[in-house]
Amino acid sequence: MMKRLWPYPLLWLAMLGMWLLLDGSYSLGQLLLGVIIASLACWAVAAVEPPQPKIRNIGAIARLLWRVVIDVVASNIAVIGLILRGRPPRSVFVTVQLELKEPNALAVLACIVTATPGSAWVHHNSRLGTVMIHVLDTPDGAAWAAALKTNYEQRLMEIFQ
Repeated sequence: MMKRLWPYPLLWLAMLGMWLLLDGSYSLGQLLLGVIIASLACWAVAAVEPPQPKIRNIGAIARLLWRVVIDVVASNIAVIGLILRGRPPRSVFVTVQLELKEPNALAVLACIVTATPGSAWVHHNSRLGTVMIHVLDTPDGAAWAAALKTNYEQRLMEIFQ
């Protein structure tokens, strides 16, 4: 019962304290308003909290991390080369059909794609199970999508599903 009423008690206290400090008034009305705002904010945070991940394969995490580091370095070099050569990029939007459904794994995939220079996660359609990604420079969007599925999606499925 207490967990439903105050899902994040420290956050609630911090928000109430911040409200009172920012307002500069410690009247009963401001205290009541701060309690209401802090409670609503904590309930909103609890409503959008992702499910707890269930890690299935710890070894796959190291392999995924190594692959991400290699790809980020290679992408940085490719983007720098593109800039220095002055060649116009072969920019394309790639739609990838994903088998990945776990919300935490999708969030990790979005972070990886966006953190890698030259690519950006644009749109995820959970109903269709697709993601649209903008790729700065690639001669073949289908090959790029296949590499994403092999390098990242399969490893994330090993870890989370």
